[in-house]
Amino acid sequence: MIALQLAVTALLLAPVDSGVVRADGAGPRVAVARVALATESDTTPRRRPRAVEVSDAYALRLRIHRYASYTTIPLFAAQSIAGNQLYQSGGSDPAWAKTLHGFGAGGLAALFTVNTVTGVWNLWESRGVAEGRTVRLVHSALMLASDAGFTYAGVKLGPEATRSGAKRQEHRRVAFISMGTALAGYATMLVANR
Repeated sequence: MIALQLAVTALLLAPVDSGVVRADGAGPRVAVARVALATESDTTPRRRPRAVEVSDAYALRLRIHRYASYTTIPLFAAQSIAGNQLYQSGGSDPAWAKTLHGFGAGGLAALFTVNTVTGVWNLWESRGVAEGRTVRLVHSALMLASDAGFTYAGVKLGPEATRSGAKRQEHRRVAFISMGTALAGYATMLVANR
């Protein structure tokens, strides 16, 4: 109905050539205006964002993950101090450094276990959430690489480092690379404010 009203209005408002007569003797010409109407099939409907629900446990795991991650930098500092003392002393290791390095290694193992379990679980549960996906995936990849590095440094190179200077140097190098990787992953979430 509206389309018909618009077409009639366009015809009535079209300019008329009143003084021009066509060769066949017909009267004045009326210029026909074309009116283009947008129909529903011409427009692209907006897609509504899909709602993704996460469980209440997601929020609890996220809180545990965040609070546990606050211990990362102090543990790295303690491990660096004690490990550097052990590296420089060679065979005459001070008791405090050996004890602190052992407790620090256990603390890092516990921290990375808790954060890996809570982080991977939340990553899986939020797999449908598009917002911030890239940051979450980069953070996860860096932290899992760091997990692998710490595991290799502790399980494989740790016992060998007490007997060999070359293994001690490799243990130190792998541990510092893993710390750097973990700090890069930590920084991605701090910068993204998550």
